[in-house]
Amino acid sequence: MSYQDKSEYTSINTDQGKLFIVATPIGNLKDITLRALEVLESVDWVAAEDTRHSKKLLQHYGLNKKLISLHEHNELERRNELLALLNAGEQGALISDAGTPLISDPGYHLVNLLRQEHIQVEPIPGPSAMIAALSAAGLPTDRFSFEGFLPAKKQKRLHVLEGLTQESRTMVFYESPHRLLESLATFVAAFGNDREIVVAKELTKQFELFFSGTVEEALRFFETNADKVRGEFVFILKGAEAAEPNAITDADQLIQLLLQQALPVKQISEIVAAHLGLKKKAVYQRVLEIK
Repeated sequence: MSYQDKSEYTSINTDQGKLFIVATPIGNLKDITLRALEVLESVDWVAAEDTRHSKKLLQHYGLNKKLISLHEHNELERRNELLALLNAGEQGALISDAGTPLISDPGYHLVNLLRQEHIQVEPIPGPSAMIAALSAAGLPTDRFSFEGFLPAKKQKRLHVLEGLTQESRTMVFYESPHRLLESLATFVAAFGNDREIVVAKELTKQFELFFSGTVEEALRFFETNADKVRGEFVFILKGAEAAEPNAITDADQLIQLLLQQALPVKQISEIVAAHLGLKKKAVYQRVLEIK
């Protein structure tokens, strides 16, 4: 067990170094915070996902820092090197290519190790594509879930989305341009044509865009506007509406009736879903529960 109180650092060895988790701009370079600049100027080194990309950012602000590569392919090995530097009393910063580190970016294994070793880790909050998109999407934000990037393969992607069809919270996804149309088509397959979605691209940049509509409308829009399929995308999907109590009661009664006829579970779920306008996957699970 460890306990970190900034006023006392009860179980933190203050003779050791410190790692700052520094959020950097997702597009507009003016979005960096004054505190982030102060920290980046003060540290001994900066661990970055892409050192070439991060070097341009640092040079833009006149910062000449030692850059250490830390990405998904070398993090498990590199974390021990960084631990040694911090144990030697050095101060370091972790940044990603854009936004807040660890949010669909490398850094978890490093931070997890440092916490186990009681090395101080301090967040320097700032830009996040997820939060920026949510704040301007116009969908409910009182409860939401972050789903990150979906699987690249179609069937795995569909399986993940089908498992979310009854999720009532607003859902946030990241997507790359080369999979945009495939992913939107999978959203249509999983959620139907009419689920509300907001697709945000190039946040804080010159060609920032917010598209609001149904998942089918979003797919058609980007199919017919190939010039818009560029940059990084955030999907904000409206959660499922809560089922009416009468619909639940009616479904249970119909399921029980069909079970008495010794029909297969799959067939029962298809009949009930079609008759009451419910999701097949949810009905299938309910049939199993009642059976």
